[in-house]
Amino acid sequence: MAKKSRTKSQPKPSTEGEVGPRQPCPCGSGKRYKACHGAAGDAPTPFVSRPFEGLPSECDVVAMRELVPAATAELTLKDSDRKVVLCSLLPMAVPAMVRASGEIWLGLQVQHNFGDPARDLGAVLTKALESETGLVGLTDPPGEGPRLQDLVKGDRLAVTVHDGFDFWVADVEDEDERAAFAASLEHANAAAMPTARLTTVESAYWTNVGSKEHLRWVMPEPEDQLLDALARLHAAGKDVLVEGSRFVGMFRAHGLLAPVWDLPVGTGPEALEEPAERFAADLKAALADDSDLTGDERSARSGLANRQVTIR
Repeated sequence: MAKKSRTKSQPKPSTEGEVGPRQPCPCGSGKRYKACHGAAGDAPTPFVSRPFEGLPSECDVVAMRELVPAATAELTLKDSDRKVVLCSLLPMAVPAMVRASGEIWLGLQVQHNFGDPARDLGAVLTKALESETGLVGLTDPPGEGPRLQDLVKGDRLAVTVHDGFDFWVADVEDEDERAAFAASLEHANAAAMPTARLTTVESAYWTNVGSKEHLRWVMPEPEDQLLDALARLHAAGKDVLVEGSRFVGMFRAHGLLAPVWDLPVGTGPEALEEPAERFAADLKAALADDSDLTGDERSARSGLANRQVTIR
């Protein structure tokens, strides 16, 4: 009896840059790709590593989504005169609200994550433009449709940082409506840490967490280029903002790096304005330096690369 021939299955050709099913998901969840954004299904969820690229004030949008408790910024739509306010967080973390005034409030810190937050926001905003007064949700992947970049004009955002979330009900006169948000408002205010945006540089936020203070500064440069520049400044001792401060590492969020400094308690945001402006000038010069890193700078770069925490 002739033996049946066995044909070995050929491995599926891989695409350059493709994430393997057993590799960590690039979203930073800590799960394997096949159990996260690579999960099998009728409509696999694409992962976009830098979803807010092209948005006005991209770095501030990332900060509002991941680092800043309470902040707002008005968006200008391309094809509508409706007032749209981008909010760090809305009551019960809802994606959007249509106010009695007709304003649309769009939330950044939400429960869902379908792989491309900019497409999620575009879907929510499109839905809100067609909705009556009330809450607007997104329970299913948005599918094809405009991203937020497709709907708004590219004007720099004027970010307002709030002490808490009382702005949620500032224009609400009905007592029953105010009472409906009372529990959510109390919980959100209790968790909100004092925060301020620096005025001399872009997208840098001071915060007080009680036991210490921090400066967290979202930067737009490509990671490798920025790491080289930060390593040059670290090796030269030019990354100390104020006496007693220490550059401790970086967050990685939505394709951008956010360097973090520990600050002595009592520093406050005002004392950081001039040092931050000076650091920005030094960083610009370091970014323009295309010479090879020295041994000390390479060592500094290695240390900085090991002090990154991915939050999205």
